[in-house]
Amino acid sequence: MSKNSVKLTLKVAPERELLMRRGLQKGGKVQKYIDSEVLRCCDGYVPFQTGKLKESGRTSTVIGSGVVHYNTPYARKNYYNNRGMGSEGLNRGGKRGRLWFERMKPDHLPGIIKGVKRIAGAK
Repeated sequence: MSKNSVKLTLKVAPERELLMRRGLQKGGKVQKYIDSEVLRCCDGYVPFQTGKLKESGRTSTVIGSGVVHYNTPYARKNYYNNRGMGSEGLNRGGKRGRLWFERMKPDHLPGIIKGVKRIAGAK
């Protein structure tokens, strides 16, 4: 080795440890935040007659699992086919109706991503 050279050793922590430091592991604080925010942001888009469909999202979802679950016998039918006819429905200028997750994203995804960056310590 010449006197003008430099020898460097780079030690990187294991991937699992790096993910944990940022809260990015499965079920970590970032995933919990995303699940909670998706439920909160979808709230105004979910069809509402008795409130059971909307409430089932809160009671059936395991926060941190990465899956938001609406569990009523009519959840699937409403997600794909609801025409939004109620007083707050799509046909009356409201937000409630089918595909509520897909329709929520353009309005709220930037804020969710901003929160994820803040929690994970990104810039």
